Amino acid sequence: MRTLHTSFLLSGLMLGLAACTWQSHSGSSYNARETQREQTVRMATVESVREVMIDRQQTGVGTGAGAVVGGVAGSNVGKGKGAVVGTVLGAVVGGIAGHAIEGEAAKVKGFEITVKLDNGELRAIVQEADEVFHPGERVRLLSSGGTTRVSH
Repeated sequence: MRTLHTSFLLSGLMLGLAACTWQSHSGSSYNARETQREQTVRMATVESVREVMIDRQQTGVGTGAGAVVGGVAGSNVGKGKGAVVGTVLGAVVGGIAGHAIEGEAAKVKGFEITVKLDNGELRAIVQEADEVFHPGERVRLLSSGGTTRVSH
């Protein structure tokens, strides 16, 4: 039982670390490295907004954590060769389940915002759907280091 508790704790820590590696694609959320950096500001008008899914991509932690938990749970089945088979099958099933769970958790709702700059050029920016934009609205494009975000 102690091994099962330890594997759940390790799995939780691994998933927590994976969450820390995902970058935000938000228009209103900054990470510490992005603070106190000058940004270029351009004004634009929203032409269109399209809902998209942003796939933050998997880190593999879900698969690993699922395999650990499944392997530990499977090792409690039977004795001798039965425990070995249970461990292997548990690890495989747990890994598949962990991979699927992490895959869904890595997807967030986003917007593809097409804007017309004051000079007439069109630009499209994809970011998390944390602000709502409407065609005809005036917005700011904040650009720094190859990253551009749209804000009100």
